[in-house]
Amino acid sequence: MSGITALQASTSLQPEESQRLPHNIEAEQALLGALLVNNDVYDRIAAIVNEAHFFDPLHGRIFEIAARRIQKNALASPVTLKAFLEDDPGLAELGGPAYLARLAGASVSVFAARDYARMIYDMAIRRDLIAIGEEISQKAITMDVESEPAEQIVEAEQRLYQLGEQGNVDSGFQSFLRAVNDAVNVANAAYQREGGLAGVSSGLRDMDAKLGGLHKSDLLILAGRPSMGKTSLATNIAFNIAKKYKKGTLPDGTVGTVDGGVVGFYSLEMSAEQLAARILSEASEVPSDQIRRGDLTEEEFRRFVQAAKQLETCPLYIDDTPALPISQLAARARRLKRTHGLDVLIIDYLQLVRPASAKDSRVNEVSEITQGLKAIAKELEIPVIALSQLSRQVENREDKRPQLSDLRESGSIEQDADVVMFVYREEYYKEREKPGDHEAEKMMAWQEEMEALHGKAEVIIGKQRHGPIGTIELSFEGRFTRFGDLAKPWQNQGNREF
Repeated sequence: MSGITALQASTSLQPEESQRLPHNIEAEQALLGALLVNNDVYDRIAAIVNEAHFFDPLHGRIFEIAARRIQKNALASPVTLKAFLEDDPGLAELGGPAYLARLAGASVSVFAARDYARMIYDMAIRRDLIAIGEEISQKAITMDVESEPAEQIVEAEQRLYQLGEQGNVDSGFQSFLRAVNDAVNVANAAYQREGGLAGVSSGLRDMDAKLGGLHKSDLLILAGRPSMGKTSLATNIAFNIAKKYKKGTLPDGTVGTVDGGVVGFYSLEMSAEQLAARILSEASEVPSDQIRRGDLTEEEFRRFVQAAKQLETCPLYIDDTPALPISQLAARARRLKRTHGLDVLIIDYLQLVRPASAKDSRVNEVSEITQGLKAIAKELEIPVIALSQLSRQVENREDKRPQLSDLRESGSIEQDADVVMFVYREEYYKEREKPGDHEAEKMMAWQEEMEALHGKAEVIIGKQRHGPIGTIELSFEGRFTRFGDLAKPWQNQGNREF
């Protein structure tokens, strides 16, 4: 026997295993042969296959060693690989280093190598699908009280999503070199923007300067007491990101989001129509209460309709299903990313999300929810912004500015979040301290304070894992439920000069 026939006969795989799973040993041998004869083949196939896609473990090891040498600009041939594989038990079974020479003798042309690589990749995906199917089937057969069918469906969808996105369900250790390369790429992206943002821009200049944008895999908590403007700020950020959405070619050659982003918004408190009305109020500069009543002038209605037409193309997707369990929330986010793309996810608000199963305490339930949200951020590689209520103890203090300990069930929220921000409007509290009409002096002092506080808001960064804490000053237009950048005195002066 010679060539492929001889190689086929000498395979190290068990017959029953070879018959059960899809594979093509001849394609693996031919591809490895082409690689060992002409190292330039690696550039054509590196984006398609890696060592994990080979059915025969020995072939995977040969490919891995060859790839590492080629990446170092060193020659990968039967002679150079011999030193690394002399003690390999799998190679010994097939006749030792002579097997490498036989591989080189069975090589295919450079032009056919890509087709062989695609075939090997497809076979590997089929094997992964079979493994997932068998696992789903086994779990379904096993009657376990802890494993509900709904949970099994969500888990299966997650596994299939990972397979569809990466072509590999295994996500174990990665080399430090790869992690360093990723970190350098993030820093380079920020540098290319002239020291700007590594993440998605929130549309608010001062917030971006403090956070460096919204970073992939981060969980951001936006907290505040009722009427502080949590939802308004979240809708503002969502609208700012969605309206700037632009698709194009990324530095790695793939097509994706180059500016702005696709936004998913879970509105567990308000209906989608109410949320849309808020965004339209901001875009058209028509007070939201007038929109609700239909009390619009002809000019305001024209602006309202024009804003609605402009927003039709915004990639902002709203899900207003109430009391969603965290598992369903994750499944729907995966589906949205698969079908339309997803760059930022917003949840309004955290305490309205249900745990996958009832827990013995509310603290444990919130812990499961925050861990689930952080897992979504990492799995989908997107920033997740979750709104959160604050406890009433804020109201008992003289200084109403919130702090980390004011978070409801604060332990898990504070621990799992990468960034914790608080929305605070002193104007709201000062307005409720209005003195009586007969107290003239107090009334004058109160009016001066109200004038100084009018239209101003603060976003207090109580925790930031990758940066400084501090306070961001913003403007707030209550009529349009709109936050914006607060003009500084020197900026106003500069404007007057021009």
